[in-house]
Amino acid sequence: MIGAFYKGFEQLSDPKTRKVIWSSIAWSVLIFAALWGLAWTAIASSALFSLHWLDVLVDALGMLATLALTWFLFPAVVTAVGSLMLESVADAVEERHYPALDKPSGPPLSQLIMPALKFTAVSVGLNLLTLPFIVAAPPLFPFIYYALNGYLLSREYFELVAFRRIPPKAARALRLEHSKKLFAAGVIIAFLLTVPIVNLLAPAVATATFVHLFERWRAQSGATATPRF
Repeated sequence: MIGAFYKGFEQLSDPKTRKVIWSSIAWSVLIFAALWGLAWTAIASSALFSLHWLDVLVDALGMLATLALTWFLFPAVVTAVGSLMLESVADAVEERHYPALDKPSGPPLSQLIMPALKFTAVSVGLNLLTLPFIVAAPPLFPFIYYALNGYLLSREYFELVAFRRIPPKAARALRLEHSKKLFAAGVIIAFLLTVPIVNLLAPAVATATFVHLFERWRAQSGATATPRF
């Protein structure tokens, strides 16, 4: 796994990968800027108290809460955005490290939009359910947060890579076979997605890493069938 992550970071030197990173960053910034704009408009236009200083305090707390929520939901949103354009990263990894592979015949972009939206909704919903633990059990919250997102991200990235090469049934069987290793890789990705600056590179690194893990495990299992869509 260490070798796969090393190659994943090494992939950042590839021009195609850097192009995807910049596109993903631009779209993520636009989404969060829109959310911030809506939050600021809602907070600034509301006057809950007659005392000016109290309203200012509430506005400041509201913006801090928005900032915290942005950090909290970043992994889900950036993964959903990236999943629509990270196939180029997977292609670049295969061209560099697996040149003998044929062109993948996975699902087209139109079929990836709904799964990406579904993943975002499920991930955001489950993450919001963990918020009470911040108050009820603060020491446990980081473990719950990274465990939950580690599972979600490992599944999403592995299937993103695997569905390009093998049928969904075979991909899920391979994922279950290596579930513990995938979970560990997912936790690492979840952590990277919460580190400022690094989180902008994490989706590309995750995709490249999971391509290497998938190809290694596929070779071991002999899962060579290609899906048709």
